[in-house]
Amino acid sequence: MSDPAARTTDLETALRTTGAIRNFTDRPVTHEDVVRILDVARFAPSGGNQQGWHVVLVDHPATRAALGERIARAAKEYMALSRAGVRPFGLTDGGRWPGPGDVDLEAARREPGSHPGFEAIGQAPAVLVVLVELGKLAAMDAELDRHGVVAGASIYPFCRDILLAARLLGLGGVMTTFAVRYEREVLELLEAPDGWAVAAVIALGEPEHQPTKLTRNPVETFATVDRFDGPPATA
Repeated sequence: MSDPAARTTDLETALRTTGAIRNFTDRPVTHEDVVRILDVARFAPSGGNQQGWHVVLVDHPATRAALGERIARAAKEYMALSRAGVRPFGLTDGGRWPGPGDVDLEAARREPGSHPGFEAIGQAPAVLVVLVELGKLAAMDAELDRHGVVAGASIYPFCRDILLAARLLGLGGVMTTFAVRYEREVLELLEAPDGWAVAAVIALGEPEHQPTKLTRNPVETFATVDRFDGPPATA
């Protein structure tokens, strides 16, 4: 039975309680459900209103398994870097990733054992791969001497709105970018044309448990007035 807390049309409630959901009930998520979600999410903003997204609903078991394997493979790399005491793939070298250093990522990928929390993403009631057409993105930071981040402003609001729209149907989900580590393989798997990139994989389903309170830093810890070191912004 659907958790009443998972279904809401109140925007503030949705914004305050839509966390990452990785454990789902057996309730199916139909194509009709997904289309309803996308019909709401399509109103997300994008640069120049280009709406450069394409969503692949992955039903085929073999394709789902292949996605899950690549997500789990990237997760092994991520956790190996974390065990070494560094921010995994962190832009810590003047805004760029300094590389794995002494961490052998190839060995990490070969580590035995499963990672159910990551592999299960490919087996969720609904699995969406969100692609973005690169030519429709505006990278206003393209000439800065750091890794680009601005182009994501034209695709990730759409991804977030998918998760928010899912709450209308009593559903939840999680967005992962781990599959991007193996983007070429994923694009080939989906037979995507040239000029497209993988933005995220989103798993959707009915939550086994819907959070009612998320842990986040209070406003005064990250918002200041006039300067970075200015006084905290308070009500």
